[in-house]
Amino acid sequence: MKKILFFITVFVFVCGFCFGADPAEGFWISFDDKTGQATAGWEIYTVGNILYGKILSVTGHPQDVKAENCKDNYRGFPVQGKVSDMTVVGTPWIFGLKMDKPGNWSGGQVIDPDNGSMYKCKITYRPKDAEEEME
Repeated sequence: MKKILFFITVFVFVCGFCFGADPAEGFWISFDDKTGQATAGWEIYTVGNILYGKILSVTGHPQDVKAENCKDNYRGFPVQGKVSDMTVVGTPWIFGLKMDKPGNWSGGQVIDPDNGSMYKCKITYRPKDAEEEME
């Protein structure tokens, strides 16, 4: 009986963990607005109550390219060190977002590692069905 109770407890915990993630979290692909071509693969994740996004891969560039066009530091950047010496892949370019409600995050920043510009950032998750209705 104790084994069954243990497995049920583990199952409920794992299911709660899997379904408890915010819908904005996960693995995403960004596309160039002008060409429609994929530009990067991203991991969007939370640490505590803050949302971050780091590039996992880039298209058309070596995976170890450095963000040489960036400044040495940015206000609120979540990683210590000179940003201009960091690689594009593996660095959290999206940072500081706070949840407004599940699937909606705002108040953060995003840095374009190609040119070093920093912008305000918000992320809104829209299910595929909602996208089709908008078109």
